[in-house]
Amino acid sequence: MDIEQLKNCILSYTLNNCPLGNQGFNRVLIQTMGFLGHGKSSLINSCKYALYDKEFIAHAQAGSADGGLTTARNAYPLTPTITMVDNRGCATLNPFETGEFYTQLANFAALNTAIEWTTEFDVVLDRLEDSESNVNDIIVPVFVYSVKREMAADEVEDIKQFLKTCRDLTGIFPIIVLTHKTCGPFSKFRDLFEGLGAEEIFSVENYTQEDNLKTLGRHLQFLNLIHKVLQNVNFRMSEERNPRKERIERKKFLHKFFHEREIKK
Repeated sequence: MDIEQLKNCILSYTLNNCPLGNQGFNRVLIQTMGFLGHGKSSLINSCKYALYDKEFIAHAQAGSADGGLTTARNAYPLTPTITMVDNRGCATLNPFETGEFYTQLANFAALNTAIEWTTEFDVVLDRLEDSESNVNDIIVPVFVYSVKREMAADEVEDIKQFLKTCRDLTGIFPIIVLTHKTCGPFSKFRDLFEGLGAEEIFSVENYTQEDNLKTLGRHLQFLNLIHKVLQNVNFRMSEERNPRKERIERKKFLHKFFHEREIKK
């Protein structure tokens, strides 16, 4: 599709038109996940810029490559049906931080509120019980990784397990977005993530306040990413689904994960 066809497809998208209707879902939640400072916030800004083609605005505040500014779980609607979420990033994929990741991904952390991480078992369980997350969201995970950052050998297996768990939680294998593609060996990381089981990999150079000159190629990168998300949603929605049952299953997973983490601790 050309750029206008992609825009129209995204802007007019509704879950009511899925093969079996909306089945109780009313929103697509694109969950951006990743390490601190790898470009999650900039990716959201770029997607909004490409979709609406107006003046560039930094809706999501982006941090430096070694820091990251997001300490909350912030939602940024693209359309009435599609929302991108800028989840709090992590420094490492240890059991402590991945547990917080999974809580965000499974939609048991409130949107547009600060995310305070804790290792206290009772506090974690209370949060799960008190959560009022929207059961009507269909979740699509997007894992953002900067090719400027070398991946340590001991991280490879951690990332592989993390991606598989995201798939098991949502029913969709995380779409990989490699950022800063002109600043590092993106083909090396593309091959690496393919070896980790990735099914869809995008290499992008995000728009920023300093570099937001519109080009056709960059716009197409972000529009094709959103369109690929919707293709995944349509595929999953071709089968019978129950949003409440799926939320219960995600909650069971989190209970088990935190219980096993507590035993190890």
